[in-house]
Amino acid sequence: MTAFDLNQIQTELKGKNPRTILKAALARFDNIAISFSGAEDVVLIDMALQIRKDIQVFSLDTGRLHPETYRFIEQVRKHYRIDIELLTPDREVLDRFVKEKGLFSFYEDGHTECCGIRKVEPLRRKLATLDAWITGQRKDQSLDTRSDIPEVQLDTAFSGPGKQLIKFNPLLNWSSAQVWDYIEAYQVPYNPLHGQGYVSIGCEPCTRPILPNQHERAGRWWWEDAAKKECGLHADNIKS
Repeated sequence: MTAFDLNQIQTELKGKNPRTILKAALARFDNIAISFSGAEDVVLIDMALQIRKDIQVFSLDTGRLHPETYRFIEQVRKHYRIDIELLTPDREVLDRFVKEKGLFSFYEDGHTECCGIRKVEPLRRKLATLDAWITGQRKDQSLDTRSDIPEVQLDTAFSGPGKQLIKFNPLLNWSSAQVWDYIEAYQVPYNPLHGQGYVSIGCEPCTRPILPNQHERAGRWWWEDAAKKECGLHADNIKS
């Protein structure tokens, strides 16, 4: 990692395009990884490999993903000839949770606890080994929670004592339409669920297709308040 001045880099990258942000991230950090959700942020992998071949990529395997998503992750691995590290929940913690509450408790008491076990804790373990990470967050995914985040930020949710974690959001200023323009132009692989009305894809029980003109996050945790459509991976997006 080269010397890093957060305020300076925030100023330099404000409003910049994804490639510029990726170049800055990969130039400044060696111990950095891309978070791949199994959805359209495969665009990040496609762009990053044009800049640097030795990128780290990880994805969260919650144990509840669609079969199509698992097959898509394997497709991406083979297409780009890269390793994709799959992060899984702590088995003992998950076993206790399922034994106590069953497999669908989130429909009754919200998704926070389940996501905490299946997503946040495995992510925290991984991020503790990194200096920086790259996400596929976009402002247009949630006006309630993502409208004010910057292109690069100190990840206050996952930084530890004496160790700062930097988060880059290269796709921040792109719309969904721009992402799909790139996918079509460069023949980037994508999850077949997108062709079935799924836009924002997460775990199978918590994701459904959306109707025309609905916001893309309407298909996630649809039984909950629209302003709470975050799973904890980007907890620093939530305003107090």
